Amino acid sequence: MGKALVLVESPTKAKTINKFLGDNFEVKPTMGHVIDLPQHQLGVSIKKGFVPFYKVVPNKRGVVSEIEGLAKESEKVFVATDPDREGEAIGWLLKEYLKAKGIDEAKFERVEFHEITPRAIRSAFSSPRGFDVNLVEAQKARRILDRIVGYYISPILWRKVSKGLSAGRVQSVALRMIVEREKEIREFVPKEYWTIEADFKNSSGSLLKEFRLSKMNNEKPEIENEKSAATLIERIRGKKFIVSRVEKRQKKKNPPPPFITSSMQQAAFNKLKFSAAKTMQIAQQLYEGIDLGQDASIGLITYMRTDSVNISAEAIDEVRGYIKDKIGQEFLPQSANKYKSKKGAQEAHEAIRPTSVYRTPDSVKSHLSKDQFALYKLIWERFIASQMKPAELEQISVVASDDRGEFEFRRTFIRTLFKGYTAIYEDNGDKDEKEDLAPLVEEGQGLDLIDVRASQHFTKPPSRYNDASLVRELEEKGIGRPSTYAPTIQTLIYRGYVVREKGALVPNELGEKIVDLLKEYFPEIMDYGFTAKMEDDLDKIEGGDTDSKALMESFYPEFVERVNFASKNMKKEVEETDEVCEKCGSKMVIRWGQNGKFLSCSNYPECKNTKSISTGVKCPKCGGELVPRRAGKGRRRGRLFYGCSNYPECEFTVSSLDKVSQGS
Repeated sequence: MGKALVLVESPTKAKTINKFLGDNFEVKPTMGHVIDLPQHQLGVSIKKGFVPFYKVVPNKRGVVSEIEGLAKESEKVFVATDPDREGEAIGWLLKEYLKAKGIDEAKFERVEFHEITPRAIRSAFSSPRGFDVNLVEAQKARRILDRIVGYYISPILWRKVSKGLSAGRVQSVALRMIVEREKEIREFVPKEYWTIEADFKNSSGSLLKEFRLSKMNNEKPEIENEKSAATLIERIRGKKFIVSRVEKRQKKKNPPPPFITSSMQQAAFNKLKFSAAKTMQIAQQLYEGIDLGQDASIGLITYMRTDSVNISAEAIDEVRGYIKDKIGQEFLPQSANKYKSKKGAQEAHEAIRPTSVYRTPDSVKSHLSKDQFALYKLIWERFIASQMKPAELEQISVVASDDRGEFEFRRTFIRTLFKGYTAIYEDNGDKDEKEDLAPLVEEGQGLDLIDVRASQHFTKPPSRYNDASLVRELEEKGIGRPSTYAPTIQTLIYRGYVVREKGALVPNELGEKIVDLLKEYFPEIMDYGFTAKMEDDLDKIEGGDTDSKALMESFYPEFVERVNFASKNMKKEVEETDEVCEKCGSKMVIRWGQNGKFLSCSNYPECKNTKSISTGVKCPKCGGELVPRRAGKGRRRGRLFYGCSNYPECEFTVSSLDKVSQGS
């Protein structure tokens, strides 16, 4: 019997699986999509019912040719691509291409696994399945929708604004969120308010600090200015106080569910400062296989693109055994904790978890990079915690009132009665206060007022989006899916619509212009509800409840009307100036580019003279002017920075103009 051919996406995945399967299998990576819509054409026949026309990706012709030869010689062809829409489509399209080349369709088997371990691989290959046509159709529909939106809108932006721009069904809505948040911040008017705090001493001389005025005549105090605060302080001084109430309330804090893609990206950003893209890159490495020495390469986590919180029965048994043996019986719930996935989640998938909880972070640390270890530890701890008992807390509020009951001061603190899951995983919830007042107070106890003071505050604008908060918002609005969050953010940065500033996603002038234009001419594409409904419709295709043609027919007619209207009515974004081109004498005009506005000769393309518009900040090195530029290659590709207008004579650069103004 000849060898069986196994098709996967990546070389690392191929290397790991090959060690498990043995000499009777040849594992070949496709390096991602090999059959796709053509790059520079629509690739979809609208008149024939939105039929896509696929072609071999130009730089993958050698790969496809090699796979074709191997498939002809093989007894079986196992398609072992990822267990999601993209993986199903990669395998199905390649199978269809090879079938057209005369290779018997009966040779093909689809194998699905969610972790790359010997047990999971053996199980998958012992029970192959057919292709999930609904899954393929859902991916095809998504691909066609995205192609139609990008193919028709992007050229309008090229003609009317600047070359190299793009629009997308998910990316443009995400950009709208970032831009609208920035406008909220810009338009925010801070409101002044004051708070009053007091320190007391009890009868035994113990100091009780930082009580805040919580009520005045049984109403929440609203102190708008310093004068009002000073008046109140004078009224409070000299009053006699007692401990009027000690309120105790016990509560349980339930463990968080195991990670899905979005929650992993959010936690990795908040705890490790990883971007969504970096998180997915490292998770991919952990999933596809890590060499643990002695030729023992194995996947450390389950598949990282998932929206399901389900856990296999085997993994539940293993983690409960680990908690009992290694952490303590008192931390183990009587039965396994169960979590509910959000509506539309792929219930057949699992959450992100370690493939074995006994491969502790410390036991594999020497084989991992610093970043791999950090993310693996986060995933491992979250999974263990998800199957532990809740934390038990006691919330204690001490209320100090004056003898007439006019003023009420309050201090609330939390103490842990039982750590529960927090013994393993700390989240952003309640934390113990260092100072425990409970032993120092009892109701009716007299208090001496030691100090009372006022503090000025101002209401704060909403925070800018970062990777974590944007992913959370996209998920809550039902926009995008696990595979799209990180690429969406990357695209916005690469296209020059958004820059990162101290972890925040900040739109530039170009990004704001694009949102304004798209909202005016393509309101449906920019509508949150409309975009979310399209995601739901794609899920219905996957579930077999509708078909892609019906979705396209409901979307396309009105969309193409919008395209025609925008092509005719959108004005070209060019602004005249009084500056004269030093090369040809024509007037210079302001055009748009990835760095925002720039000066260009109105005689373009005959004269290609361009100049950056100065920021007005002097170069600290040579006295020239700093102008915006964008990194063209490397890991910082697309990142905005500022360089001297006298380049290449002066090579001064800086990431932020603030650093220049601060003299750094």
